[in-house]
Amino acid sequence: MADTTPYRVTHEPFYQQQANEVALYEAAYKARLPVMVKGPTGCGKSRFIEYMAWKLGKPLITVACNEDMTASDLVGRYLLEANGTRWLDGPLATAARIGAICYLDEIVEARQDTTVVIHPLTDHRRQLPLDKKGELIQAHPDFQLVISYNPGYQSLMKDLKQSTKQRFVGFDFDYPAADLEASIIATETGVNMADAVRLVKIGATARALKGHGLDEGISTRLLVYAATLIKADVDPLDACRMALVCPITDDADIRATLDHAVDAIFG
Repeated sequence: MADTTPYRVTHEPFYQQQANEVALYEAAYKARLPVMVKGPTGCGKSRFIEYMAWKLGKPLITVACNEDMTASDLVGRYLLEANGTRWLDGPLATAARIGAICYLDEIVEARQDTTVVIHPLTDHRRQLPLDKKGELIQAHPDFQLVISYNPGYQSLMKDLKQSTKQRFVGFDFDYPAADLEASIIATETGVNMADAVRLVKIGATARALKGHGLDEGISTRLLVYAATLIKADVDPLDACRMALVCPITDDADIRATLDHAVDAIFG
């Protein structure tokens, strides 16, 4: 039996449920259905999958997809060594063998010819062909494939084919409601609730600018970063500019608008 210890989530990740997504994911896992999670940057998609792996007691293998990723990066390749060659499984093959949840984060960043290799794992076959090795992996009964992406960055060049999308059940994620987001920030960082509420107000200001100078609003992740700095006794104005203004835009006018919001709310 393969050792799954390196892939276990040993401590409960903090995740605040927004609706019934936990029960729905459990139902999808029970049926071993492949899952697609869609939502903006930093809204909790990866944390949710990590939490579910912990809750279900299953190993988790995460792959951060990028445009240079090849099919061999996912399934495996031969390595040249002093005494010949040795096959090394990629993360997808490893997950299929040991019965892990394989999480392909930001799947649209990968080339479309690469994502095709997941198709046999997402239907009744649950198989992964290793063409270079001449092997066909029959996925472990506990294996599940999960993908995520940000629909806000979709384009004709960066979108999933319908033939891929229709192999998954889906979750739509978004930033939490204001009171819930403030509770998440306060719980995760220990910052007082009043400051958490102020940070959420700044986040709302920035999100209202999406499509009007900003490609993406301030994420819950960045709000947590700002709260972490405030909790570490950084001046709130400095913390907000470090975490909420500087990272998301270089446009002087947008920065001025955000700076004004920070001053009005924390000044």
